[in-house]
This record gives sequence, structure tokens and C-alpha cells, in this order.
Amino acid sequence: MMQDPTVDDRYSLLHTLDRDFKQIDDMDPSLADGHRLLYDREVPFDLRTFETQATGALGTVEGVKVKVLALGEDPHVEALRVELSSEADLFFHYTCDITAHGFEQLRQDQKLTCDFSSFASMLLRLLNKCIRETQSYICILVLERDGTALLELVQNMDYKVVELLALPFRESSEHVVRQQVTFRYNALRSRIAMMTTRMQDVNALVKVKNPALLTQLSRGGPGSYPSGPY
Repeated sequence: MMQDPTVDDRYSLLHTLDRDFKQIDDMDPSLADGHRLLYDREVPFDLRTFETQATGALGTVEGVKVKVLALGEDPHVEALRVELSSEADLFFHYTCDITAHGFEQLRQDQKLTCDFSSFASMLLRLLNKCIRETQSYICILVLERDGTALLELVQNMDYKVVELLALPFRESSEHVVRQQVTFRYNALRSRIAMMTTRMQDVNALVKVKNPALLTQLSRGGPGSYPSGPY
């Protein structure tokens, strides 16, 4: 059965778009010092201040983007970095750096059973559980006045709440925040420009090979996607 050339053309356009997006992602300043990205997802956080934590009041649940990065290749990872940012506040950025030596102190203080080589995978599993099982696994971020913060990953077991892991964070420097804001702003502009160009390419392709389909798509006919916001 002969392959529809339109399918090949569409695949080529999408492949080019994926490649262009990958080039943008590679310019992330988080990767500039040799770190590689292990995890990049938005996780629901219970955001609290020191005052609300002290009074036992509930915090505000917001989506926080969590990046986990590793310095070095497996099994010889030298350090891990966890970065927290927010789409709601471009200037919200906190960082936690964990070296192999620092992890040993963390492991002793919190009685962790994993070693440093498996710590990243354990952390990623916990974060994914906080996304999938929001009633049982919760990320609590307590923000202090001095620019520090404590991330507590806890499990709600109905009869009690158990702390599984606690990580210390510090508000990122003004230089790092400026780099991150600039990157995110320019990345968004570039993606919009690329999407606009690719959309024009797809419209031109469909117009030549299937004008009736283009008319149907522009009218929002059966099988088309809605033109408005999701």
C-alpha cells in the first residue's frame, strides 16, 4: 500500500518542530554548568509561610514546576540540583544543591535507607506520587522570611501524617533569576514564532493537496480541533 505523501510531509514538519524546540531547551541556563535534566514537571504544592505553618493553617495549593538535574553520568553522579519555579510568578525561583557528601548527612539526619546513587530515582517516584495520588502524597513548601524554604514530602495515612523527605532550599540569586526569566521569555517568543511558521507551512501543504480539508478545518468541521482556547 502506497504511503500518502501528505503524511510524510506532515511528519517532516512535526519532526522539524520537535528538533527546533529541543534546540531551545538546550539553551536553558540550568544546563550551562554541565548539569543534565532528569525531571521537569509541574507538581501541586501546598505553599505556606512560616506564620501559617506555626499556626497550623492551611496553605495555598499551586502548581510548581520542579526540575531535577544531575552533574555527572551514572553511576558517577557528583551532585544533584532541584529547582523550583512558577508560571504564576516569573520571579519565584528556589534551588537546592545536594552533593554526595551532603547527602550522607541528610541520610543520617532523616534515616533514609537509599544511597546517593538511587536517591534521584527515589525523589522522582515521590514527586510523581504527589501528582497522581494527591490525597495521600503531598508536597509542602514552607517559605521563610530570610529567603530560605523547606520542602517536605509527606504521606497522609489517614490516622497520621508521615514525613518521608525534607529538603532545604534557598531563594536563587538575582543573577540566576534574571537568567531564568530571560530564557523563559525568549523561549516562549521563539516557540510562538516557530508554531506560527509551521502552521503556515501546514496550511500551504493542505491547500495544495486537499483544499476541501482546509475549508473543513477552517470551519471547524467534523474531526477538526476547536479553534478557541481549551
